[in-house]
Amino acid sequence: MLSGAWLSPGAHINAIGAVRPDWRELDDEAVTRARVFVESREAAGRESGDVIAARCIAAEIGEVIAGTARGRETADEITLFKSVGTALEDLAAAQLAVSRLGR
Repeated sequence: MLSGAWLSPGAHINAIGAVRPDWRELDDEAVTRARVFVESREAAGRESGDVIAARCIAAEIGEVIAGTARGRETADEITLFKSVGTALEDLAAAQLAVSRLGR
């Protein structure tokens, strides 16, 4: 389990495991020190024990990309992207692969 005490100012965490409400890969300090981003509020709030413990989601990653929500706000801010593996990521990867093939 990743400890929040290990995190330096400005750290970013990509968390992709522990996708059940009763599983954790980050301790309470890690999730409460970090500004939390997810791919889906609904899915993460239902499936991720880490997000449930954090109690606060800053934004969905799509909102940040679209410019409707802010990403990192300071150089020292600790950020966390928690993925629960929605199909949207698979679709984006497939679209990129097809576009690189020229089809």
